[in-house]
Amino acid sequence: QSVALRLICERESEIEDFRSREFWTIEGTFAAPEGAPLTARLTHLAGRKLEKFDLPDEAAARAAVARLAPLSYRVARVERKQARRNPAAPFTTSTLQQEASRKLGFGATRTMRVAQQLYEGIDIGGETVGLITYMRTDATHLAAEAVAATRALIADAYGREFVPDQPRSYRSTVKNAQEAHEAIRPTDVGRRPEELAGRLTADQLHLYELIWKRTVACQMASAVLDQVAVDIASPDGADVFRATGSVVRFEGFLKVYEEGRDDPADNGETAREQRLPNVQEGTGVALSGPLRPEQHFTQPPPRYTEASLVRRLEELGIGRPSTYAQILQVLQDRAYVRLEKKRFVPEDRGRLVTAFLANFFRRYVEYDFTAKLEDQLDDVSSGRVDWRSVLRAFWAAFSSAVEETKDLTISQVIDALDQELGAHFFRPRANGDDPRQCPSCGTGRLGLRLSRTGAFIGCSNYPECRYTRPLAVVDSENEDSGTVFPRLLGTDPTTGLPVTVRKGPFGYYVQLGPADGEANQDQRPHRVSLTKLDSPTTVELERALALLALPREIGPHPEAGEMITAGIGRYGPYVKVGDRFRSLPADEDVLAIGMNRAVELLAGAAKRGGGEPLRVLGEHPQQHQPIAIYKGRFGPYVRLGKTKLMASLPRATPVEELSLEQAVELLDAKAAKGGAKAGAKAGARSKTTAKKPANGSADKKASGKATGQAEAKRKGAKKGARKGAGKAAGTSAGKGRSTS
Repeated sequence: QSVALRLICERESEIEDFRSREFWTIEGTFAAPEGAPLTARLTHLAGRKLEKFDLPDEAAARAAVARLAPLSYRVARVERKQARRNPAAPFTTSTLQQEASRKLGFGATRTMRVAQQLYEGIDIGGETVGLITYMRTDATHLAAEAVAATRALIADAYGREFVPDQPRSYRSTVKNAQEAHEAIRPTDVGRRPEELAGRLTADQLHLYELIWKRTVACQMASAVLDQVAVDIASPDGADVFRATGSVVRFEGFLKVYEEGRDDPADNGETAREQRLPNVQEGTGVALSGPLRPEQHFTQPPPRYTEASLVRRLEELGIGRPSTYAQILQVLQDRAYVRLEKKRFVPEDRGRLVTAFLANFFRRYVEYDFTAKLEDQLDDVSSGRVDWRSVLRAFWAAFSSAVEETKDLTISQVIDALDQELGAHFFRPRANGDDPRQCPSCGTGRLGLRLSRTGAFIGCSNYPECRYTRPLAVVDSENEDSGTVFPRLLGTDPTTGLPVTVRKGPFGYYVQLGPADGEANQDQRPHRVSLTKLDSPTTVELERALALLALPREIGPHPEAGEMITAGIGRYGPYVKVGDRFRSLPADEDVLAIGMNRAVELLAGAAKRGGGEPLRVLGEHPQQHQPIAIYKGRFGPYVRLGKTKLMASLPRATPVEELSLEQAVELLDAKAAKGGAKAGAKAGARSKTTAKKPANGSADKKASGKATGQAEAKRKGAKKGARKGAGKAAGTSAGKGRSTS
């Protein structure tokens, strides 16, 4: 996990360090004698082969066009060759995760969950049949009977010409491959995906089809392609355009399957593939239109996708088939990284963790450390090395590293991280000024700061200077040192008080009134959080005053008759009628929402104490009560019947993918940790629902009294806990001690 996080953070640093560079290419379309168009790109100019940046700007490109346009051209050379493409090996765990990510958009965890379901099987004719072989494997070989069955199916379905003379065999190229199981394949290749369409879920069917096609393709004949390159030159041969193309002569395995690619970006360098007309050397060709100069910019390396990160870990010899999905999931669950457009972006927390480990535990995040340890564990499992010696060698170095860091204070750690990340976040300025000089007060030094909400860059003169900016690289060529907060928007015309945008521990907000230190008891500032539609750097006074005036009345509810209001609360924008609330979607404006939309949203809201479930999963096998998924303030959660036994869904688990078995595990784990009483009450309630007390009124009175006493005790305990926690936090902050 640490190495995977380091890979993601280092790739992000490469992207931030990247400086795009401009270059130009020139293309022309030529008409062959038969009239078929031929598009070619300039490769030689004035007798010199063009390198990537030889046409650095538009002026150079226009000058080249002026030279080339008047010339006549002929076909100088035609090069033809035949190429063969072989199919990819059958799936291992990592290649299945990679291809499912590319072609189906599945994350590694989702892929393995669906694969597990296919492995466990479905009911066919009263018997549970597994549809695929074991899905945690790094082997690429297939059983002999599976190869024979696949070759027979290919001959029957596609023809004898698609069956190679000899069965294909594959050897794993993965470092440390154990090959305890064969590759992932259908247990019966004759069970085609279309035959299972009504018996599998959409995810199961898509993944099974992917595995089936890859297995069949791996035993098919090679594809044969005719590749052609045509050079079109000026009469003296000093200026040359090249056109390339290919034609599939025999489909082979491409008839069934073609492996995806992670990053097919071209940067303007890859030759365009086209079907070229049949031309002969020496034939004259004419430009059929003006030459086209095209501008390009070099692109930074792409962020890792799940597929490319798994592949990179596999190349480094890190991890096992069963661990890739868990590695990626833990990084997301701990908020070290986030997935943005299916690519990993490191969070501030992740960058700090990586910097800390690289600074204090460098050996353990080296790329070869985990791979070498994997080798040692393989030696242990095969009996070549005693496990005690491996643990002893590991522990001696590790305990020494821990010993050196356990007495560090938080200030020492921040100083070390500031020094480690300083060169990255404080780039030299073009004008030679100190990049760490505070742009607000002019005397403070900018450095890394930590808060409960994450890391940021702040001024050393705090609290006199409250300048902050996000933990991000500032472009020194076009420096925008960030907006200084608090940002004054103007004055409220009604009260004459200042209106400012400020940054707090829970995000940005607008404030009416002076700062806390300047206010008295009769002049406490009024505050309201900015919405996701508002930028703290661009929000204007009019908008801020409208937010400060919330909540606003929308109108009476057409059925209930009560007033509908819209406002911003602790959990963001909402609409409310009576005791019913409904949060607004992120793209809806609390200041603009009207009656019809508010009624529509409130129709899906429930009265306090319940709500319509998002999904009903089924019945708990022991408690015999329904389990459903609900939407909560802190995200979706599962709940057992009407009891208080609830458990939040893991952050990366989509609501539509949670299974009943997973929900049961979450609830049981919650009951085991602290919800056991709720679970016990749920079981007791299910057994005693039909029993009513003989003296109903007396029972209700006693029950009410007991409930009141319990509630008073609970509130008292909670208040005491808060006081204790506050005292402990203050003591801990005063000591400023250890990072452990």
